[in-house]
Amino acid sequence: MAYTIKVNGTDRSVDVDGDTPLLWVLRDVIGLTGTKFGCGMALCGACTVHLNGSPIRSCITPVESVGDGTVTTIEGIGDTPAGKKIQQAWLDLEVVQCGYCQSGQIMSASALLASNPKPSDTDIDAAMSGNICRCGTYRRIREAIKQAARTTPGQSG
Repeated sequence: MAYTIKVNGTDRSVDVDGDTPLLWVLRDVIGLTGTKFGCGMALCGACTVHLNGSPIRSCITPVESVGDGTVTTIEGIGDTPAGKKIQQAWLDLEVVQCGYCQSGQIMSASALLASNPKPSDTDIDAAMSGNICRCGTYRRIREAIKQAARTTPGQSG
């Protein structure tokens, strides 16, 4: 069946079954491979994207459930104020080690900052709790979120 979904501000037509996970539509049909497959059960956070600004796990989200919503992926998050600040902080603090989970980490952190510009440690823990980093960069992730919260657009740390 044909679906039209808005991804990173662009309408994309895809011909897939309605129960196809959004992750596979993004990666295999549209070609946006920044969103990663981790566990396939919404436990690790590697596949996190935004639907209408809220983080969701794309591995368990059927494309038919997107409807008229707006999907933002790691490829488009830098066009948002919070996403731009988070990405810059990630670079400034060299958060990435292997990098596999980082697109999901950035998507969750960007959603947090967009909804809560001055998050506490408790807020950060709650927002990031579903994102697993096998390399253990949690301290750098927390510091990057804090730096981004302190940063005004166009200015680093």
